[in-house]
Amino acid sequence: MAKQAAAPAVAAVADSPAAPAQQTLVLPTELTHAQAQACLRMLTQGLHPGPLPVVADASALASFDSSALAVLLACRREALSLGRAFTVRGLHPRLAGLARLYGIAELLPAQG
Repeated sequence: MAKQAAAPAVAAVADSPAAPAQQTLVLPTELTHAQAQACLRMLTQGLHPGPLPVVADASALASFDSSALAVLLACRREALSLGRAFTVRGLHPRLAGLARLYGIAELLPAQG
């Protein structure tokens, strides 16, 4: 039986009562070229202009290729075009290494 990857999700949440609200884009456990277009469509369909920052939560990513970086960059581009800040949480070390190798690490700032 084939392993089924979790679908990406979009949510507006506050991580704690003291934390400001944010819109979180939750990446699936698997994000390769085969899933990239559908994943990007699902992640960005709920983005609209507004004051909430956008956080891409990549902590669930376990199986990925460089298409995951393309999806993150496209989400960033969409968020910025809507006047919203963009950060990434839980970027896998191998994916962070790929981002550095490609010279795009500074475009995917870690949520701090």
